[in-house]
Amino acid sequence: MKKTVLLIACGALAKEIVQINRQNGWEHIRVQCLPADLHNRPEKIPAAVKAEIEKYRSEFESIFVAYADCGSGGMLDKMLAEYGVERLPGAHCYEFYTGAKAFAELADEEPGTFYLTDFLARHFDRLVKVGLGLDKHPELMPAYFGNYRRLVYLSQSPSPELVADAKAHAEFLGLEYIHKHTGLDPVTENMREQVVLWRN
Repeated sequence: MKKTVLLIACGALAKEIVQINRQNGWEHIRVQCLPADLHNRPEKIPAAVKAEIEKYRSEFESIFVAYADCGSGGMLDKMLAEYGVERLPGAHCYEFYTGAKAFAELADEEPGTFYLTDFLARHFDRLVKVGLGLDKHPELMPAYFGNYRRLVYLSQSPSPELVADAKAHAEFLGLEYIHKHTGLDPVTENMREQVVLWRN
């Protein structure tokens, strides 16, 4: 079957997106993932996404981008407007996991919240400790996390190991720990609304 939709996704969303695609038989969608560590350099996200659009746009009828603004300061939207390509709504991709209403409630409750997902809980050392240089320069901790008050772990799978890891990450950052289990229903619904309905 010809794939009519290219979904350019953040690598941090890849596992869940691919799993949901398979479970629902959405064979018209091809997922193309970019490195998750782009979140540490959000100014590079627009150029990375643009390169994928240029590379593949002649092969697909539609392209959708599974990024929120993700710290690009509106530059991602400016680039996507040139191509008429849409992205996930919102400022942060965590909204993809919770749904817009639940994420707004979490953000309003405590703006100084650092979020983890299963992916980030699993790869915290590589993306946060090493990625931000905290392993060699712990003195940078206040610069990165001084304005945060709590860590909210948004879990997609029931994993005691990841829960334990997330608690340890919160302790490392000196933040209050909260666990919210989202499952995959909000992600599935977001994909259905944003991408799947583009099927011919």
